[in-house]
Amino acid sequence: MRIFSGIQPSGAPHLGNYLGAIQSWVQSQNSEAFFCVVDLHSLTQEISPDDLRRQTLELTAALIACGIDPDVCTLFVQSHVPYHAQMNWLLECVASYGELTRMVAFKDKSSRQEAQRAGLLTYPVLMAADILLYKTESVPVGDDQKQHLELTREIAERFNNRYGQTFVVPEFSKPAVAARVMDLQEPSRKMSKSVSSPLGKLDIFDSAEDIEKKIKKAVTDTDGEVRYDWETKPGLSNLLDIFASFSGEPPSHVAERYERYGDLKTDLAQLVISSLEPIAQRYKALLGDPAELEKLMARGAEKAAAVSRPVYESAARAMGLS
Repeated sequence: MRIFSGIQPSGAPHLGNYLGAIQSWVQSQNSEAFFCVVDLHSLTQEISPDDLRRQTLELTAALIACGIDPDVCTLFVQSHVPYHAQMNWLLECVASYGELTRMVAFKDKSSRQEAQRAGLLTYPVLMAADILLYKTESVPVGDDQKQHLELTREIAERFNNRYGQTFVVPEFSKPAVAARVMDLQEPSRKMSKSVSSPLGKLDIFDSAEDIEKKIKKAVTDTDGEVRYDWETKPGLSNLLDIFASFSGEPPSHVAERYERYGDLKTDLAQLVISSLEPIAQRYKALLGDPAELEKLMARGAEKAAAVSRPVYESAARAMGLS
């Protein structure tokens, strides 16, 4: 099963990135898995060139520290493979303006930008290019990206109908638990790098002290009953989902072991700290050898280009480009 997924280099991964995407990547990696640091997508927002270069290197190190093995899968940086940008233009000439303006992410992000960049509107097409370049069969992403995948499927089917069978139409897959980790302070909203408050977002490289503080201050409710119930107890259920993702058991089973919120939070904090500590140690070691990281990135780009180039050329020929 060929899979593809990507993540923006916009700072340290938070717990939602790790549990909602990266953890499933690690579990599903094989020779047919392609994982991408999507630095081109970062240009839809304000970011300095130096920050983008640094964060791209740091995210590559973070993914490897989390368990992504460049010897097992293909890990690469998006801009290092030119066919992503080239395929993007072909697919922009297949997608429609109306489809793009209906994207929930566009409506949300554009409302928070004073000068809206054109790339903010069209970046879902670049996402489609990322996926379709690799004849992807399955895309392991969180619920918040499902609309984008549906657009990718629509573009692929439209292209195949107009120009002949060229692309594989991918399917959506998601982790069984904690596919969408919510803000620790506002559990009605997903954890986010750009929206969450300092206490609402838990980065995977936070100190043990910060992890404990954020979990102990996480919003729950006032009735005091430990029960897995997203409808009436979203804050508590979010914590139970996080606990279950690390412990490997159903969240309802975790709830049965506790009578008090404080005890649950204490044990959850220790579980998260002990689970993330080895990742942080590996991350620091990788950043200590940037030359080796650069070699790994170059090797990944070479492997990705070997697969994506013939797909791009096939699509270009189908559209009449020589």
